[in-house]
Amino acid sequence: MGNQANPAFAVGTVVVPIAALVYAIRFGTIQHHTYVHVMAGVLWTGIDLFMALVFGPVLGSLAVSERASVFERFTPKMTFLMPTLALVTVFGGITLATRMGIFPNADPWIALFSTFAVIPALLLIGWHFHAYRDRRWQAIFTIAVVAHAVSLAVTLPGFALTSPSIMLALVIVTVLTVLGFGVLMPGEARIYLEMTSADPDPNVISRYGMRNAKLSAVQGFFQLAIIVVMVYIRWGWV
Repeated sequence: MGNQANPAFAVGTVVVPIAALVYAIRFGTIQHHTYVHVMAGVLWTGIDLFMALVFGPVLGSLAVSERASVFERFTPKMTFLMPTLALVTVFGGITLATRMGIFPNADPWIALFSTFAVIPALLLIGWHFHAYRDRRWQAIFTIAVVAHAVSLAVTLPGFALTSPSIMLALVIVTVLTVLGFGVLMPGEARIYLEMTSADPDPNVISRYGMRNAKLSAVQGFFQLAIIVVMVYIRWGWV
């Protein structure tokens, strides 16, 4: 997929945001950390809203073959860009909240968030690709379940309530993570597999592409909601 996306683009869109976040966490100030988190979130939200409000309706007016042709060029790039922005935004936000002292006793909550995000996402991926009987998927799912069970066992004895706004933010981020990695990414993978098959079907490519464009509106709604929550958290209104 990297060749279809352009290798330089694929590497840059993954390495640059992650390197910026690592620098901000390890060596940067809170201002640097905030900038990386906010900029990744702005790009993530803006692209999703653009997909839903502009790009999707334009593509909907095209013929199926034209629509499929656009998605064949567009999807490989999105497959590298959007998951990276999502990861940097989410991980950057959690580490920033911890660093600023507004997310005390974070370990149990992070373990819960990870469990309720990763396990459903893996189940959805398995469902999309009919992989429940595939030993590779079974191995990955088993490792994830065991790892999260251990994490919960270690951290939950120290569980304590956090602020309502932090809990709401975690719920919204969980929904975004499950939707992004459990539905949107498998859709992009289905497009890629179809476009590289011996006899690509434009109808399949178009169907999954338009589904993802519509789901971007759902993502955008939750992203706008979490922006409101972030403002409340940042200025201590809740």
